[in-house]
Amino acid sequence: MSRIQPSRRLRTEMRTIQSTLSRRLSLRGFTLVELMVGLVLGLLTVLVISQVLALAEGKKRSITMGGDAQVNGALSLFTLQRDVQMAGYGAAASPDALGCSVTGKYDTGGASFVFPLAPVVITNGTSTDTDAPDTITVLQGQTTNFSVPMVLKEEHPQSSNYFEVASSLGAAVGNMMIAVPKLQGSGVGCTLFSVTNDTTSPATTLGPTRVPHAATAASKWNQNSIFPASGYMSGSYLLNMGSMVYRSYSVSSVHSLQMVERSPINGALTDPPLELYPQIVNLQALYGKDTDGDGVVDTYDNVTPTTNAGWLQVLAIRIAVVARSNQYEKEIVTASAPQWDVGANATIAGTTTCHGASKCIALRVSQVAEWQHYRFKVYDTIVPLRNVLWNS
Repeated sequence: MSRIQPSRRLRTEMRTIQSTLSRRLSLRGFTLVELMVGLVLGLLTVLVISQVLALAEGKKRSITMGGDAQVNGALSLFTLQRDVQMAGYGAAASPDALGCSVTGKYDTGGASFVFPLAPVVITNGTSTDTDAPDTITVLQGQTTNFSVPMVLKEEHPQSSNYFEVASSLGAAVGNMMIAVPKLQGSGVGCTLFSVTNDTTSPATTLGPTRVPHAATAASKWNQNSIFPASGYMSGSYLLNMGSMVYRSYSVSSVHSLQMVERSPINGALTDPPLELYPQIVNLQALYGKDTDGDGVVDTYDNVTPTTNAGWLQVLAIRIAVVARSNQYEKEIVTASAPQWDVGANATIAGTTTCHGASKCIALRVSQVAEWQHYRFKVYDTIVPLRNVLWNS
């Protein structure tokens, strides 16, 4: 028997039904299960990408902040090194003057102040906390002329307003000078004054053998009351400091390297202190001393000399600066205090063995809140006191 073939009309209707069903199936969309699986996969992808980005951003911040700390530490050390290299110019022109107690006073109503005639003075921490940051004070002369000692050829009474010298070579109006007695002793120390020039009188006129220091409205550094009552005998001498620099570096309470300077213009100290570089948390310094007289530093310590013989032993200054990264790390990244590696051959009290045969000094950073969550870097150098070495 032959198969019954559907009519053309029926075949057309069947194709129409199939096409309609196909369109409905294509417009059906995702099922709930498919949607949930897609959401889970998307969330996992976002989580992975977020973690990668957070890790990369954290590393970027650590590197950036570490770079800033490197810049601050390097600039701080460079600033200190530059000033210490210049320390002692003019002041160390005559080695036997080192250690002399210098008295200065600006204006009649001003308070007198005293400082040692030394290129660099290190003040250790505080009386109750010797591990606290040190203060480094630098004394140097700045003059465009010659800075050579001027020997007195006549006695200078306390009331006199000029010095009679063998030669006033290099002296200029406004120069800061320090009078050094031939014989230092109780009540006979050094005095700070400035050079004047009043041509109305030969006694107050700056000349080849005369250095006047008359007290005037324009020169308030000249206060006869601070000169020794016995005056200065013949053979004493003057040190030309030019526009004298008396500058102290320390670490501020907000962890910055700061500087205070005594102005040669009005005698005032910088107030408030000048903030130089941020994120400096510690500053330590040591005197490099030649204790056996062979011209080579053989020991380092932080004991400030009190005699001329002691100051003559100081040939170098060793400095360490600790810089902190400003990036707070969630994890502990610093388990112990940073170490100042002073080498295997350095003779320094209080060191411990580290890095093999080297010796180290622990530099305290615990004064920084949550210090273990920050990174620290130590920068150090040894600075020879060139002006002391050249004039010795």
